[in-house]
Amino acid sequence: MREEEFHLKFFMCVIRSHQVVRTPQSTAAEASTSNRLIPRPPPKTDASQSLYTDDDPGTEEGIPHLQTEWIMTHEEHHAARTLGVGKAIAVLTSGGDAQGMNAAVRAVVRVGIFTGARVFFVHEGYQGLVDGGDHIREATWESVSMMLQLGGTVIGSARCKDFREREGRLRAAHNLVKRGITNLCVIGGDGSLTGADTFRSEWSDLLSDLQKAGKITAEEATRSSYLNIVGLVGSIDNDFCGTDMTIGTDSALHRITEIVDAITTTAQSHQRTFVLEVMGRHCGYLALVTSLSCGADWVFIPECPPDDNWEDHLCRRLSETRTRGSRLNIIIVAEGAIDRNGKPITSEGVKDLVVKRLGYDTRVTVLGHVQRGGTPSAFDRILGSRMGVEAVMALLEGTPDTPACVVSLSGNQAVRLPLMECVQVTKDVTKAMDEKRFDEAMKLRGRSFMNNWEVYKLLAHIRPPAPKIEEAGWSYVGGWTGQGGSKLGTKRTLPKKSFEQISANITKFNIQGLVIIGGFEAYTGGLELMEGRKQFDELCIPFVVIPATVSNNVPGSDFSVGADTALNTICTTCDRIKQSAAGTKRRVFIIETMGGYCGYLATMAGLAAGADAAYIFEEPFTIRDLQANVEHLVQKMKTTVKRGLVLRNEKCNENYTTDFIFNLYSEEGKGIFDSRKNVLGHMQQGGSPTPFDRNFATKMGAKAMNWMAGKIKESYRNGRIFANTPDSGCVLGMRKRALVFQPVTELQNQTDFEHRIPKEQWWLKLRPILKILAKYEIDLDTSEHAHLEHISRKRSGEATV
Repeated sequence: MREEEFHLKFFMCVIRSHQVVRTPQSTAAEASTSNRLIPRPPPKTDASQSLYTDDDPGTEEGIPHLQTEWIMTHEEHHAARTLGVGKAIAVLTSGGDAQGMNAAVRAVVRVGIFTGARVFFVHEGYQGLVDGGDHIREATWESVSMMLQLGGTVIGSARCKDFREREGRLRAAHNLVKRGITNLCVIGGDGSLTGADTFRSEWSDLLSDLQKAGKITAEEATRSSYLNIVGLVGSIDNDFCGTDMTIGTDSALHRITEIVDAITTTAQSHQRTFVLEVMGRHCGYLALVTSLSCGADWVFIPECPPDDNWEDHLCRRLSETRTRGSRLNIIIVAEGAIDRNGKPITSEGVKDLVVKRLGYDTRVTVLGHVQRGGTPSAFDRILGSRMGVEAVMALLEGTPDTPACVVSLSGNQAVRLPLMECVQVTKDVTKAMDEKRFDEAMKLRGRSFMNNWEVYKLLAHIRPPAPKIEEAGWSYVGGWTGQGGSKLGTKRTLPKKSFEQISANITKFNIQGLVIIGGFEAYTGGLELMEGRKQFDELCIPFVVIPATVSNNVPGSDFSVGADTALNTICTTCDRIKQSAAGTKRRVFIIETMGGYCGYLATMAGLAAGADAAYIFEEPFTIRDLQANVEHLVQKMKTTVKRGLVLRNEKCNENYTTDFIFNLYSEEGKGIFDSRKNVLGHMQQGGSPTPFDRNFATKMGAKAMNWMAGKIKESYRNGRIFANTPDSGCVLGMRKRALVFQPVTELQNQTDFEHRIPKEQWWLKLRPILKILAKYEIDLDTSEHAHLEHISRKRSGEATV
């Protein structure tokens, strides 16, 4: 059974990213010259296949979509530059703040300006919309500089009673009409988005009343005859149905994980039990993913209350872990946790139970609003940016017949869903819990949520068998989840030269299957093992490769364990560097990232950190390109944003080294800006893993072992294991929305072995957006549309799964 990623990074195309990609038939340079574009497959007519199930969106009934190419005309490429001419967009943030909102605001402003539209900030949410005046101000390109790395919302958010009343909405409509604003982007939770839909549905009547009262003219009413609404969901709880991930959730997980890691050290020192209460009044996502990321002993969530005798189970679980040598216990409680009768399960109540029954030294930590604070993670910056770009396109393509929609993440794709359908399903979850229909509530949360729950139960609630080999006992790996590096050790040695020793050890230790965790060497090592089966029968055992490398260059997987942690390290460093430049002014930083020949880290860090350029091997560049980048920075220094950030992948060009680029920028920038360089080096491989990497690795490991158990059973013959088919040696990788097993031999033709990268890499499609947000004069293809889908049909499809 295939499964969704626990929270698939929104690094995939959230916009209609129909830009150049490297293909086996043409290089990036050739594609760039010819403007060849590979379109995304058309959306499925059966909408139930694209949100709650694990079906691969790139296939239809198991048959891959054929890739086609076409040549776009200059006029079609140029369309985006004029799409917004004569139009105005307002953007506001409402309800509780969430990290990543500023990234979304920044993207809306810059892409809106890119299309020729005027863009306005609405300060203090709906209250600013009602009050008007200085609360509604036109934005400039420079006014969103340095917003990307800030938590919260720079333009402010507030609860607004006035907007709930028709009189308040009448004043808001007047303020928009007078400024010619007919497009509204609302970033908030379900309550904020519901208010936006009400506003849109009343728009015609509000204009009629304003005209009758003489507050607007007939011409103004005609010019503003309809209002387009697009919503982006900003909520750390990830409680909005219709999207796999909401803005702010990943950052909240970072805060929680940091705190749990810190608590773990003191808990181990004193043999304590800690009960941590996290946010989630109606949704247990934060609690559930935290429990997986931190190896918690127990988690309480509102969607799936524990059985009636949970107190006995909990105490037995805690005592068993202590008996196995653990010096601490971690219990995670969502603030909305309840039992089967609907009675609240509180953190204090759990503490009292543990103290009374077991006598353990137990402490309670209520995380509170610290979960909302801090710098947004790389994921949330890119999520907000991608959603902001798609929101602008949805607004400018809107018609009077277009319903208010919400930009949603479904697997690796952006979809537009009717706003109120999503709100209704979100309310249905709460209603199902209120009526104690907990199984239905879990289904409504989606397959990814349920998969997380199944993995949690597997790791936390199943009694481990008595160990036969002490070295790999259950408690041996306790506490490994939050540790960086590799406890088992790792080397780049390949198996080919040591087949005899390997075969002997397989026999000696009766090894029946092999899990290989690593990067490109792990993949090539797998190929060598397949080849070695011709000589050594002992190598005929099933094996699976789990991609784990900061470079994210393993064929067969869109993501590798470790890449997200490295990306966040780079972003944190870039934030500090940019902050240092805020005081000095007129300074450009050249940063070298890791990745070998793979430009993933440089590109995605550039997108998350707001870089002016990112040089990579996959997109060849010349001295003329370097000169153009210098000229771009020269012009930038004439604005109020007097700093620059340039990223360079370590092997992007053997001649244009980091020193060369630094010297070039230093020479050409004399008298205008000065340059600094920084080689980040192996600090990108250190530190504690991020929540995404912890959870991704956990699910990959669980999936791999389920597969391994099946393969061993399948390959058992005459008292021994003999596996010699291509599908007995696989790479387990994330492809779009599914974890899939792919034979290593079938991935060979997809691999550039000389440069140790896949021939096709999805993230290359995002590079034009990096340039647009950095204010380069490039064209954006708008020939492909994200179609409106319906969540109600998705719900009916889910019920049959």
